[in-house]
Amino acid sequence: MSKKKRTRRPAAASAPLSGATSQALMERPEADDDATGPVTDAAHADAAVALQDDPEQETQAEQHDERQAEAPRAAAASTPAIGAQPAWSSQDAGTGDIRGVLIQVSGARLLLPNATIAEVLSYAEPEPEANGADWLLGRMRWRGWQLPLVAFSRLAGIGEDKPGLGSKVIVLKALGGDRRLPFFAVVTQGFPRLVTVSRSALALEAQASPLPPGVQAFVRLNDEPVLLPDLLQVEQHLHELRDAA
Repeated sequence: MSKKKRTRRPAAASAPLSGATSQALMERPEADDDATGPVTDAAHADAAVALQDDPEQETQAEQHDERQAEAPRAAAASTPAIGAQPAWSSQDAGTGDIRGVLIQVSGARLLLPNATIAEVLSYAEPEPEANGADWLLGRMRWRGWQLPLVAFSRLAGIGEDKPGLGSKVIVLKALGGDRRLPFFAVVTQGFPRLVTVSRSALALEAQASPLPPGVQAFVRLNDEPVLLPDLLQVEQHLHELRDAA
């Protein structure tokens, strides 16, 4: 009796992952086409292939589902190590260039490593919180979290942040390792801007007076004044408010 030859159905290509990243919201220089954008979660791609009884395709589908299930946990695990202040001098050991983001707040521009930004959102009125601190605007909902929304200029005493039409919210990865505070948000004036920073373009400015709260250093980028925010100190202020409540 002749055996009927079984024809293997070729595996169909997986649908590409979709989902808007916060980098698409940024003004990206043409020279930075290879820059890595801020961290965002990809939307789940549903497999449209009928698996039938092909064991190999079933195994591939199971592995695909496992990878998709791990994505949210991987995003949370990408938070930098406990106590790790962004190290500007070690971002690129080869060329010395780093990927940064300029954020405009009232009275100053902040310079942050691109990797510390999780997402950029349009401003929406946060839920008020009676804590006595004018720099904590309230709490906002983001992916199941209640994030504190910080007015950095008020905290540092360098300006008066008044969010409104055109304001944006930058979701930042917390560095302190507190699982109750893996992220927090800062209100900004407009879109952040991606920049490539060389060591020769970044110079530290000496300060005779103590640094304002939440400020790590005053620097000049291409001879323009900018601030390096102290994210760990901002988190510490948030912890103090939470513990006092």
